[in-house]
Amino acid sequence: MTEQHIVINADGLILGRLCSYVAKKALLGYTVDVVNIEKAIITGNKDVVLAKYKRFSRMGGPSFGPFIGKSSRDLFKRSLKRMLPHKKARGIEALTRVKAYKGLPLRYKDQTLETLEDAHVSKVPNTKYLKLERVTQFLGGK
Repeated sequence: MTEQHIVINADGLILGRLCSYVAKKALLGYTVDVVNIEKAIITGNKDVVLAKYKRFSRMGGPSFGPFIGKSSRDLFKRSLKRMLPHKKARGIEALTRVKAYKGLPLRYKDQTLETLEDAHVSKVPNTKYLKLERVTQFLGGK
């Protein structure tokens, strides 16, 4: 299996559709970097989405899990992990091939970034949505 490299711009992409695409590519052996992850979009009513993530953040305790991060990268990785067979070696390796970045790193500034037309929020008209950055701020992340 040859390792190929994909760089995806998450600006305006629906989080679930983005994660399913990235999970499939990672399982096929691609190395995937996702940039601008804080600009990904979660669809749904604002109050319902924030209540769901608030409930997640209160789960567990200081000495037992599940430990849920508050940054946009951690929330993306958690969504991605649940779409992979994360308890098997194949899924663990696939998860290590995926990296998420907040903002656009300098090394990708001159590269052409891939975007997913099917996962863009403009393809779903009249949709209520919320950026992942807003969820991070609500949870108290940086």
